[in-house]
Amino acid sequence: MLLFRWLIFLLLLVAAVCFVFFIATGRPHYKRWGLVVLKWTLIAALGFFGVLILERVL
Repeated sequence: MLLFRWLIFLLLLVAAVCFVFFIATGRPHYKRWGLVVLKWTLIAALGFFGVLILERVL
């Protein structure tokens, strides 16, 4: 479980770095990569924590 939390944290950090690169360089592909990483990280995090919540409820 700790591994998944660290993985989600690191992916959020990667998305933040992509957005910083976009701000620094102005190149749109960094923004696109940041949004893709952020979207899939949030989907994975919601799924992971949703399973944890369901496990507690049931």
